[in-house]
Amino acid sequence: MLFFGYWGGRLANKLHLPRVSGYLIVGVMFSPSIFHLLTVDTVNQRLHFITEVALSIIAFNIGGSLDLRSIRSVVHQIGWITLSQAVGAFVVTGGAVFICLRFFPGFSQGSLSTTAMYLSVALVIGAISAATAPGAVLAVVSEAGARGEFTNILLGVIALDDALTVVFFSIAGVMTQAILGVDKIFGNMVLMPFIEIGLSVLLGGAGGYVMSFTGRHVERKEALLMVVLGVLFCITSISSIIHASSILSNMVAGFVIVNQAPGLQTYFRVLEYLEDAVFGLFFTLAGAHMDISILETTGFLAIFLLIVRMVGKQIGVWIGARISRASNTVSRYLGLALFPQAGVTIGLVLLAQDLFPELAGRIVVNAVIGSVMLNEFIAPVLLHHCLKKAGQISDG
Repeated sequence: MLFFGYWGGRLANKLHLPRVSGYLIVGVMFSPSIFHLLTVDTVNQRLHFITEVALSIIAFNIGGSLDLRSIRSVVHQIGWITLSQAVGAFVVTGGAVFICLRFFPGFSQGSLSTTAMYLSVALVIGAISAATAPGAVLAVVSEAGARGEFTNILLGVIALDDALTVVFFSIAGVMTQAILGVDKIFGNMVLMPFIEIGLSVLLGGAGGYVMSFTGRHVERKEALLMVVLGVLFCITSISSIIHASSILSNMVAGFVIVNQAPGLQTYFRVLEYLEDAVFGLFFTLAGAHMDISILETTGFLAIFLLIVRMVGKQIGVWIGARISRASNTVSRYLGLALFPQAGVTIGLVLLAQDLFPELAGRIVVNAVIGSVMLNEFIAPVLLHHCLKKAGQISDG
């Protein structure tokens, strides 16, 4: 995966595409649905630790991008845009699904063709659509060397978006349970997201201070890498045990480190040696998860979700930018830059499957995963284009 992922990334660069696109294509070639070089068990179980390791590093780096000294002037813009883009994706996607679901095969007849079912599916898919994938964003930003106000706002919105999505999803789950009378899960969902977020912040904060304290006694940069990775992996493991969000916890750790004192960028620089390998493995494995057969069964609905979510993000960003008086560049391009969608989306839709009758749940899961599959190929290229148009990277 590392070797062929490297050549896939090189080929993508030759075609003026971000390396992530090459990694994904190599992963699809490795997948059980193409050349069967990796089995389903290997992709979903044996190599799952790669995803956890990569996301812990990615989340830590995103938290480290929130240096209050450098983003103080755009904090209010980050807050307004985070809220408005999430609401925009939720309302536009959910509304479009509610109006049009009756025309899609599977929901147009039988027991699923009820207003209650349409509303429930719309609420859940709308909430899930608010999520944005931090991994794809950071990979493209890092590769392009993007710097500037637009990039600071983008990374700030990404850092807050997952927490807001969990809240939206929890509310949608409670409403769906009430509409359909389902009593399988989500019993305490009103409090669950706030407990999860609180635990994540406490764990991440404690991890950041432990890392900082230990790092002061480290004399060699190579040894500091041991400390950083050790703390990140501990945070990830403890998050799993106490049912906190490992992504949010590691983001908070990065935020604590970067804002404690000047000169703490060393904690992030030691990870630069691993970035290419981590991103290569992470996105090659993401490509290997793709099942081409999904698109054969729910491809039209997947494309529909892809389009309406993009529209919702763009409208939400436009409103938030106007309220916060952000620049025209932010208003024009940030919505498209927030297009990436991946792990959190898949995790939430798998959890939501139990809310619906079996057939409806299967259609929803396949449609959302199909949309994510298409997104994985389009989003990195679109993000790179937005960064260039926003003047965050050179034309080379």
